[in-house]
Amino acid sequence: MAVNAVDAVNGEVSFWYAAGGVPEPGPALPGDADVDVCIVGGGYTGLWTAYYLKRADPSLRIALLEQRFCGYGASGRNGGWLYNGFAGRSAFAKRYGRDGAVAMQRAMDAAVDEVICIAEAERIEADIVRGGVLEVARNRPQLERLRAYAEAEREYGEGRVHLLGEREARERIDVAGALGGTWSPHGARVQPAELVRGLARVVRQLGVAVHESTPVTAILPGSGHTGPRAVTPYGTVTADHVLRATEGFTAGLRGEKRTWLPMNSAMIATEPLPAAFWEAAGWRGREVLGDFAHAYMYAQRTADDRIALGGRGVPYRFGSRTDADGGTQAETVRQLRAILDRFFPAAASARIDHAWAGVLGVPRDWCSTVELDRRSGLGWAGGYVGSGVTTANLAGRTLTDLVLGRETRLTALPWVGHTVRRWEPEPLRWLGVHAMYAAYHAADRQEASGRATTSPIARVADVVSGR
Repeated sequence: MAVNAVDAVNGEVSFWYAAGGVPEPGPALPGDADVDVCIVGGGYTGLWTAYYLKRADPSLRIALLEQRFCGYGASGRNGGWLYNGFAGRSAFAKRYGRDGAVAMQRAMDAAVDEVICIAEAERIEADIVRGGVLEVARNRPQLERLRAYAEAEREYGEGRVHLLGEREARERIDVAGALGGTWSPHGARVQPAELVRGLARVVRQLGVAVHESTPVTAILPGSGHTGPRAVTPYGTVTADHVLRATEGFTAGLRGEKRTWLPMNSAMIATEPLPAAFWEAAGWRGREVLGDFAHAYMYAQRTADDRIALGGRGVPYRFGSRTDADGGTQAETVRQLRAILDRFFPAAASARIDHAWAGVLGVPRDWCSTVELDRRSGLGWAGGYVGSGVTTANLAGRTLTDLVLGRETRLTALPWVGHTVRRWEPEPLRWLGVHAMYAAYHAADRQEASGRATTSPIARVADVVSGR
């Protein structure tokens, strides 16, 4: 392991801001305001919703409130996977029927294209390369799960996922120990902070009032002659609709502590790697890369030829606390470094330039949701469980249709109005999440040590967690 595994820049929001610098927040809310739509949260969900609402009806008065700067949360820290996975597909199929799950999946497939098309149309330069999604198996139980996944994908349409043998997988990316893989065309690499910067620029140009450095302390429903409100230290915004787009930071709002759990995910970025490494490793298609471990990893080859790799470290902080500006633990950095070395031994001497972390929103049933309650005027979207780069776009378009009162194929999707119970109170929440991930890590160790089938520890963890 390289000696500087814990000497990298730690935090400073994320590596994705290293080149251009962390944005200087814009002006805060100057006082009380009355608008048509108030959006709380300046990440992908809030920005996409503002974008589509303004495109649909330029006369709408829209205020977007962000506690730090647009892209401070997961939208500026994620792994840059623009792909078609979404949280809760199997659960939706069981609860609402296969047709609903198929419709949801096809909407997600199309959302990948939508993001790419809008980025091109609006001249958002975000290093997007449509190389697809490569996922690999590095032991027999992972290979078993990989094949089951490929078979399940066929039920949602032919050609969705291509099953690869060992040679075919390693021709794409030479991952040490890979026994096979799957490749899907429904994915692209993206520089996440540049995408969110570009979206923020466009919505401002469209006339959306973006107020940064404006924390929202409470979202209140409408009552009587008063519309719903977003309360801040600088004033209260009253609107016909107040839309919550706070994802992993939702627990910080009054009354929302147990709504979605803020799950931690951490990343590292290497120094730029030499041409000789890439000649051996391949990765010419710039695919995003994942695996079939229970505590899975995710990675991309960046535009400047680094490996940016992520996974779970400390999964959850007691009391739903969030990190300070993306800082992560030294042990987490060491764990991610070890994954990098196992996957790419030729990069074992590479310097780690940056490490950071962020939080993603996890509902109790691990299913994403979109909702608009017309009686209270409140709406929300989120709970993406780490698949938010694409899902947020679909959520923004769906919220737009709901706000405008349209009945469309998007408003008919099964995640609209999906209800889920709240997370357990502390300390049960902390104990449960840490026990779950301890079980997944133990299962991965068993399987890496030569077990022939999926560890029963993981099967129990799946049942207990509700995944």
